[in-house]
Amino acid sequence: MIIKKELESKDNSSVQLTVTISKDAAKKEYEKLLTDYAKKVQIKGFRKGKVPPMVLEKKYGEGIKEEAGMNVIEESLKTALEDAEKKPLPYSIPELQESEDKFDFEKDFTYSVVYDVFPEIKVGTYTDLEVEVPDTKVLKKDIDRELEKLRDQNAVVMEKEGGNVAKDDIVTINYVELDNEGKEIEGSAREDYVFTVGTGYNIYKLDDEIIGMAKDEEKIVEKEVDGKAVKVKVTVTSVKEKQLPALDDELAQDISDKYKTIKDLQDDIKRSLKKDLDEKMKEIKTERILSKVIESSEIPLPESMIKAELENSWHNFVIQSQMKEDQVLQILSMQGKTKEDLMTEWRDGAIKSLNFQLVMTKIIEEEKIEASEKEIDEEIKLQAESSSQSYEEFKELIEKNNYTDHIAADVKNKKLLDFLFEKNNFKKGEKVKFIDLIQNNF
Repeated sequence: MIIKKELESKDNSSVQLTVTISKDAAKKEYEKLLTDYAKKVQIKGFRKGKVPPMVLEKKYGEGIKEEAGMNVIEESLKTALEDAEKKPLPYSIPELQESEDKFDFEKDFTYSVVYDVFPEIKVGTYTDLEVEVPDTKVLKKDIDRELEKLRDQNAVVMEKEGGNVAKDDIVTINYVELDNEGKEIEGSAREDYVFTVGTGYNIYKLDDEIIGMAKDEEKIVEKEVDGKAVKVKVTVTSVKEKQLPALDDELAQDISDKYKTIKDLQDDIKRSLKKDLDEKMKEIKTERILSKVIESSEIPLPESMIKAELENSWHNFVIQSQMKEDQVLQILSMQGKTKEDLMTEWRDGAIKSLNFQLVMTKIIEEEKIEASEKEIDEEIKLQAESSSQSYEEFKELIEKNNYTDHIAADVKNKKLLDFLFEKNNFKKGEKVKFIDLIQNNF
């Protein structure tokens, strides 16, 4: 059927496959369709199955010819792609190109399709690079901050006797909006609303206005909400305060049986924060070294790969929302956004993520980084421990779901990062506070 095929590279890892089909194969398919339709079609004046092919050809010839052409293209394309040097990506559908070459039986027929293939990457320099990272340490104030959080979590909330509202008090209020005549606006009332003063976690941001008020006191407050002036009548119905525990051995023992003294707790906090710092610095080093490598690399990303990555991000976004897709779309619509708007926002991130994945894969290939059975088994033990499962249960789950290759990929990626960290130079840059580093405020 196929007498010639050519593959031409185009931009962004796209190729054009041109296939020439013999006129005999085309005519054979056309005659086959004529025979099949002659047995099925019913035309006035002829019994079903007794329509002469020439009558059928005269009446429906052009339509049958088009169908025969599409059948031949579909069958030949399947064969051509199976034998093609570059095959389409799983999410790239070959697109038939318009052609002036008409399907007939007097000459061989040529058609072309365009599709995306896996990009051919030319990875840039990835050793002996100099990368700057933040200069960050865990300081005493970071440990103290965590201790204060634990004190707050273990605080006792008590009624504030005879005291007025102050910052950090927990208050309960009733409120209602008033119109210009001082009358209550129907549907705007709310009772027993609880919040901590100073957090701003209330619709009218009433924190400053209620400071100094006493229990059962009423006050009319004028505020601006969404650019609109409103009057709100507020009544304080309850004032409570937190009584923080002392920073002593008793607090440490209350938090966990593994602590005997407050120093045990402080030491554990310090270890935990240093672990957080190490993990964050590893993340920063990885991002910055790979970004540096990408600067000197050639990665012709196909559009279909970017779209697939964005669709995957959308799928995860819907799952994390714990709602159905149509509900997510409805909420976005209320915000004046669409799925396409989100994907536009995510596009740069998707491209960056794909570039990282492709560069890592390419370096692993060039450096011949492998994962031994022992290393895979060790990784399974680590992941089992982090997911609070027994090694045996986790390994059975991995094997049952054919995830061993994923574990092997994790091992290779870890070995690659160790390689990159060893073969490149990291220098300390600007000083960044621990809390700012962890919260990406730098």
